[in-house]
Amino acid sequence: MTTGVYETTKKDGTPSFRASFTYKGKHISLGSFPTKEGAHRAYLTAELLLRSPEGSLLTLQDYAAAGKPLSYEKWVILLNLRDNGIYFKTPIYLYPRYFVYHYNEEIHLKFDVDDLFYYSNHKIMKRGGHLFVADYGMQVTLPSRYGIKNYAVEGRDYRFANGDSTDFRYGNLELITRYAGVTAELKKGKTLYVAKLHINGDYIIGRYSTEEEAAIAYNKAADYLNKKGFHKNFPRNYVDELTEAECTALYESILLPPRLKQVAKSLQTTSPKES
Repeated sequence: MTTGVYETTKKDGTPSFRASFTYKGKHISLGSFPTKEGAHRAYLTAELLLRSPEGSLLTLQDYAAAGKPLSYEKWVILLNLRDNGIYFKTPIYLYPRYFVYHYNEEIHLKFDVDDLFYYSNHKIMKRGGHLFVADYGMQVTLPSRYGIKNYAVEGRDYRFANGDSTDFRYGNLELITRYAGVTAELKKGKTLYVAKLHINGDYIIGRYSTEEEAAIAYNKAADYLNKKGFHKNFPRNYVDELTEAECTALYESILLPPRLKQVAKSLQTTSPKES
């Protein structure tokens, strides 16, 4: 028997050859192959990558040059095991502050380390042009996992801050809101709406659980500064999802941050141009 190769039979009776490898006590399946030679080549590649000084020089980019001796997924898994000492069932490669999920040779998806446990246990798939994971029997698209609605359209409802649509790190995903002075933050699947005024840079009023609350907080902060003599023409938000009474009640309930008084005092001597 060839080392690391086991002959099996498919349901239709066709012979198949499985390759496996043991590294530091971990038994690793390398996949099934139509020929014994192909399976043995995969085994020798695992030996090369994990136990040979020559193999230690090979990188993720060397897959094609190496002749694609095993699946790209296994190539990534073995290199991560070699370089980072951690075995994942999915094609993840770790970096100091993030990781990359190698969906295939062309599509490499970046995630924050906070998502490492999830994606090391959930395989990313693609159907109809959409990337998704199967979670509790449901297809969950990648954007929807970050608080972005399934029907949301990139560029209209959300955007990737750095322009890279494969970068799903939390700081790179931005929801596009309907209200002046309101942006959205995504944190581990939870969305917070940030109200801010532009006063010699962005001044954060607060973070709120709804877009409407943030919009009204912005209005209240703008009103406060104008009443204190800061003559800037801040646009105001009209929140049509709420009745006038609901808007008034919410306006009265919002507490502005104490430091806004200090900002107002420092601005009383300035009179910015209308904008």
